[in-house]
Amino acid sequence: MAIDAAESQGSVENVAAAELRQLIERIERLEEEKASISDDIKDVYGEAKGRGYDTKAMRTIVRLRKKDANERLEEESILQTYMAALGME
Repeated sequence: MAIDAAESQGSVENVAAAELRQLIERIERLEEEKASISDDIKDVYGEAKGRGYDTKAMRTIVRLRKKDANERLEEESILQTYMAALGME
């Protein structure tokens, strides 16, 4: 009976190792895709820069569009308050 338990434990370990390997390989594939997409995004910004667009402003717009309207308004309000306090307005 001890042999059966040892075999069963080895089988469980093999299944866990195979599952772990699959998960790691999926992560690696996704990391490769992410790097490829990142390169594509850089290319688009490079194209925009070549056409005379301000890529810093574009990055800011992309970042702001990810937020909802209330979050953007709150951020802008705080920024204006701080700028006023520093005499920047």
